Amino acid sequence: MTKTTFKETQRFDQWWLRLLLLAVLLIPLVPFAIDWTENGISNDYFWTQFAILATTFLVVFLLFALKLETTIDRQGIHYRFFPLINKQKNILWSEISKCYVTTYNPITDFGGWGFRISHKGKAYNVKGNKGIQLELKSGKNILFGTQKENEAKNVINHYFEN
Repeated sequence: MTKTTFKETQRFDQWWLRLLLLAVLLIPLVPFAIDWTENGISNDYFWTQFAILATTFLVVFLLFALKLETTIDRQGIHYRFFPLINKQKNILWSEISKCYVTTYNPITDFGGWGFRISHKGKAYNVKGNKGIQLELKSGKNILFGTQKENEAKNVINHYFEN
């Protein structure tokens, strides 16, 4: 029996990225902690260092909070890229001229991972090089990264014939 709904949630949770982000946090944290221990809040640079540290923590938190949610069902394709896109967006099958799973190069095609806009259209991707490619009747192209290419293919083929 063919599965008729596809759901996938992806995060920036690669081990090497976590290690890199930990190093990024330690770079401003260590000098701040040493300076605060030795000089306290009276240090001339305390608030500057604090602002740098707070900004770094905020950026790292946002990277950990980012998640791409993709659903394919009988109505179409639904997506959310929290917290950038807080409300689920919907693309109906009637709006799509082509829909297929493809292999792409995130760096040369879109300039990396995340939410990207390039000459090839928009991309929402978190990791890997497999994606659900949509060519809309309006002429726009959208790609959603996926780690479940076979499941996505099966559900797309169930609802949509190119």
